[in-house]
Amino acid sequence: MQTSLWYYTVPMLRLAELLVENSCLDRVFICNSGLEANEGAVKLARRYGSLNLNGAYEVITTNSSFHGRSLAMTAASGQPKMHEPFEPLPVGFINVANNDIEAVKAATTDKTCAIMLEPIQAEGGINVPDGDHLKKVREWCDSNGILLILDEIQTGMGRLGTLFGYQLFGVEPDIMTLAKGLGGGIPIGALLAKEKASVFTLGDHNATFGGNPVTSAAAYATLKYVLDNNIVGNASKVGQYLMNGLKALQGKHAIITEVRGRGLLLAVELNTEIAEDVLMNCLGNGLLVNRLKPNAIRMVPPLVIGNNEADEALSILDKALASVAMGG
Repeated sequence: MQTSLWYYTVPMLRLAELLVENSCLDRVFICNSGLEANEGAVKLARRYGSLNLNGAYEVITTNSSFHGRSLAMTAASGQPKMHEPFEPLPVGFINVANNDIEAVKAATTDKTCAIMLEPIQAEGGINVPDGDHLKKVREWCDSNGILLILDEIQTGMGRLGTLFGYQLFGVEPDIMTLAKGLGGGIPIGALLAKEKASVFTLGDHNATFGGNPVTSAAAYATLKYVLDNNIVGNASKVGQYLMNGLKALQGKHAIITEVRGRGLLLAVELNTEIAEDVLMNCLGNGLLVNRLKPNAIRMVPPLVIGNNEADEALSILDKALASVAMGG
């Protein structure tokens, strides 16, 4: 069940090989959670800054982002409500306006070692970047010699209708983090990096239970199933079907102001703060949704659903919206 990371195991190697073969990254560090993966990504970027950027250590992140709940990742997450209860927070994180390349440029200094983004902000509201925004960030990183970290803990593993979110936007990260769907329910995380950014040396980083044979085997089986059964294609196809259905509901219910997202990561924004009422009504009728904000709900269904399940969900949501609008 457990082998120290001082040793390689076959399941660990098989998982790492499959991840590298199907991504643009070259090396893999396996850990236990998305939080650990993000901590490792920032640590790796700082090590890169120490070696290659005259000690640069700051990481630029964006408002409404979410990267985890450790002290460092709380600071990285651009949400003041998360910051206030735990101040003073660790230094080295600069939160700027989301989807704003000029804000990123203005925040970049000789202390900057990396920019860390979610391809689509998940917890922050299913916020999809404009057009070529991520390409502009990639170009800015390249022109300044700094690293691009993509937090794909929620967007990776087929969620957006591509295996990884970066593929949807035509960019390649220097560092990428994965978790959640990677293990198919088993706790695991992974930090991936391109060769140029792989600057850890022996002893720089570790994880007591990271890469153990059980979780590595589960993650390998999950990824192999996703690849062999075109789960990504299903997420894309059914995601579009569900999006079309949600847009039809928007035309029917004036309380829906926007439907947004990609693949099977979708949000419905409402014109008043009734998301809790909609959520409870949906739950009462067998549909699991998530209240993102007082005026928005999120739908993050299993990647294996079909159109029939999407129709059932749309029917329940349709009735919930009608009921709440009537004060029910």
